Amino acid sequence: MRSLLFKSILSLHPKHCPSSISHFAMATATRARIRGVVFDMDGTLTVPTIDFPAMHNAVLGEDECRRIKAENPTGIDILHHIQSWSPDRQRKAYEIIVDYERQGSDRLQIMPGAAELCGFLDSKKIRMGLITRNFKEAVDIFHSRFGRSFSPALSREFRPCKPDPAPLLHICSEWGVQPDEVIMIGDSLQDDVVCGKRAGAFTCLLDEEGMYSAADIAEVNLEPDFKVASLTEVQSILESKFNLLP
Repeated sequence: MRSLLFKSILSLHPKHCPSSISHFAMATATRARIRGVVFDMDGTLTVPTIDFPAMHNAVLGEDECRRIKAENPTGIDILHHIQSWSPDRQRKAYEIIVDYERQGSDRLQIMPGAAELCGFLDSKKIRMGLITRNFKEAVDIFHSRFGRSFSPALSREFRPCKPDPAPLLHICSEWGVQPDEVIMIGDSLQDDVVCGKRAGAFTCLLDEEGMYSAADIAEVNLEPDFKVASLTEVQSILESKFNLLP
């Protein structure tokens, strides 16, 4: 509902406003305020390198993976599925998961457009945070490779993980801002968009390969406010749709 209202406000024509108010002033007054940007890491700030299908098969087994995919075509939430396992079985599962994550970290590459977008946000003094379901060691490696740190940067050690809104709400609390003054940017409809929407934040889905259809969006029943094919598109959205104020 907020998304539709937001779009309708942005589409107002100057003729509907008093002549004493300039078009620029009107546009500025009707734009929502953004004081912080929260990013996903894998597949958003970094190029995807983790072999998730192989990881899922290694943890769950091929038959169980096929069964889960048949029931939930949008993807497998591996962390959710192992929650109910015994402590010993969970420990073994996490050892496999961490092994795949370490392999991914060894091949880590920064996503094209990430440095430029973060430089733009720096110039506007906009806060930047990070939420990932990867483990803390991977976040530390990313910070080192990227040459900058996000704060707060929450890994899966912060519970509950995405898509629960708790990590995003924690960051808003740390920053002293309202959730509707923040935008969540990520490549997962099920994790990032759902987390952002449940928290009450704006959301931007990075869909490089065009993998998410209208049916996929309907499946989670939470439409992102924006959908982009690259991080280079995000700056123009932020500049044209929002007031960027620290």
